[in-house]
Parts: sequence; C-alpha cells; structure tokens
Amino acid sequence: SSAKKQLDTQTTTLPSCQRPSLHTLSNMKLAILATLAASAAAFAPAQVGKAPTTSQLSETKADLEALATKANPTIKYYDPLNLADQDFWGKGNEATIAWLRQSEIKHGRIA
Repeated sequence: SSAKKQLDTQTTTLPSCQRPSLHTLSNMKLAILATLAASAAAFAPAQVGKAPTTSQLSETKADLEALATKANPTIKYYDPLNLADQDFWGKGNEATIAWLRQSEIKHGRIA
C-alpha cells in the first residue's frame, strides 16, 4: 500500500502533459498481451495429420537401376547390402523398396 501511495503521489505531482493517459496505458497493456500470446503460440504443438498407409511409389529394382544411372552416371546403381532384393515383413519387393525410400527421405538421405 505504501508503494501505491508513493506511485499516486508521483503521478499527481507530474504536470498534466507528462502524465500517462489512460489510452496510452491500455495500448501498452494490449501490446504486452499480444506479445505474450504470440510467444505462447510458438510453443503450441504442431497439428499432426494421419500419414497414408500405402505407398504411391511402385518401383522395382529395374526402376531403381534406371534412376540411379540417370542421377549419377559415374557410379550408377550401388546396393552393397542387396536391400532392393529383400522382402521385409512379407509385403513384397515393391513395398520393401517403398519403405526404404521413405525411411531415407525421413532421415535426410537421398533415396
């Protein structure tokens, strides 16, 4: 209460041209509120949509070889682990290639 009394005393002793108007104080409060709301929105969780369960890429090993030759004619196709020949989870070779391409894209490597 003594701090409020001191503030009131300081405000009343200022000349009227130096006193903050009610309009200025409300604008300052609105500016602070807008800043707080904007900074809080930066930490809101992102909207996550449902990922498609099927792959639209239907590529075979021959398609990969053609793409690799076109993308890098010097090295061409290189698959030392023979991953393109594998059948992960019994879903077929095309599904395995699609899964490998998606995981490379997800983790930032060139598929």
